[in-house]
Amino acid sequence: MSVRTGKELLLATKPFAVDSTVRSWWHVLSTALLLAAAFTGTVINFHWAAKVVCSVAAGLLMLRMFVIYHDQQHHAVLPRSRVAEVLMRIYGILSLSPSSIWRSSHNHHHNHNSKLRGAHIGSFPIMTLEQFGKTSGGRRFKYLFMRHPLTILFGYVFIFLFGMCVYPFFNSPSKHSDSLVAFLLHLVLATCVTVFLGWMALVLVVLVPYFIAMAIGSYLFYAQHNFPTVSFSDNAGWTYETAALSSSSFLKTNRLMAWLTANIGYHHVHHLCSRIPFYRLPEAMKALPELQGAKTTSLHPVEIWRCLRLKVWDVAAQRMVGL
Repeated sequence: MSVRTGKELLLATKPFAVDSTVRSWWHVLSTALLLAAAFTGTVINFHWAAKVVCSVAAGLLMLRMFVIYHDQQHHAVLPRSRVAEVLMRIYGILSLSPSSIWRSSHNHHHNHNSKLRGAHIGSFPIMTLEQFGKTSGGRRFKYLFMRHPLTILFGYVFIFLFGMCVYPFFNSPSKHSDSLVAFLLHLVLATCVTVFLGWMALVLVVLVPYFIAMAIGSYLFYAQHNFPTVSFSDNAGWTYETAALSSSSFLKTNRLMAWLTANIGYHHVHHLCSRIPFYRLPEAMKALPELQGAKTTSLHPVEIWRCLRLKVWDVAAQRMVGL
């Protein structure tokens, strides 16, 4: 059997880009129920250790629901449901990633993935080694700050609160009014939890879950396109399917983490066809031999360090390097 490329490969993914309404609602509602139970456990009269466990669980379940939200925004799940659209828009606001900025930046990211020019919108910025050497000290600082491990770790503040809420609103108030709503609603939520339930509740109900969900989410998004064997190209040599397979990773995880991340580790498959529901990504990869030789990374500490040390694209060596 010949290896499919280009349009032929894209067409081969289409049979998997079919949503099951019952299955999708099951994933949405079961995850929402578990998330509500975890949050409830952080405030009811449990032992403090049990509350901490519930708080961590809430953060991990927020991560799973965020990936489901991400799929719905791609119209991969429940594409014709107005109820789902409303619910997910609400979740987008609660998760500090309102629909207006998420769709505009993320769609741009999908359409420009792996390009050396323009790929920074909706993604982490990429400079070539030559560009970095020629740019000003201020731009270097900004570039390295945006890619710094601490920026990713504190994604709650830098990527979501500022990057998805504050900056988009001040940059375009009329276009991203929901970013202001998300920011203000989050402040109101934190204030109400503190006033009515106390400082410990603020930590367990708001700070810990949001920190966990957004730190892991920020790193996943980083590692999906910043890993040792990633490839980038200038606009002239760019193709959609090549970008999906050479610039998007397959993140190997155990079954629990695959469930918690709603299969977002199959990122090369998702980039090839964003309309495939997350629960069908493993099926698509198993069925299409062209997807099985994916470039991989993992959540092993050594692999995480190997990804985080990458800073710029070396054109001569055709690889990402540190500084």
